[in-house]
Amino acid sequence: MTTLPPGTTTRRPVIVWDLVTSIVLMVVGVVLAGILTFAAFFLVFASDPCGGSTVCDTERMGIGFFVALIGPAAVTVVAIIAAVVLLVLRRISFWVPIVGMLLAVGVWVGGAALVISGVPGATF
Repeated sequence: MTTLPPGTTTRRPVIVWDLVTSIVLMVVGVVLAGILTFAAFFLVFASDPCGGSTVCDTERMGIGFFVALIGPAAVTVVAIIAAVVLLVLRRISFWVPIVGMLLAVGVWVGGAALVISGVPGATF
């Protein structure tokens, strides 16, 4: 058994497959967040039946729109930061962008549900 001189520490080796996979998944996550942000603009069409005899909850619809617009990007940024921290610490990190993408889609669906729930009689 070899002993290290005092004051030196051993570092974990770089896990190349995890590094490459994490980077690819982070790029996919950024693209997905862009697609979800673009799709959020189409939620505005949920307000088409509003007006006249149909009274919509525009405040709820506005909050849902901004959740669907900003939420996926915010979740993706947090996931990228967490993945980079794990990569620097040389821990397995490929799962973080995957979870981030799932959460980004979930946040978008939640925002869309909030928008649609502001229209009386509308279903998802």
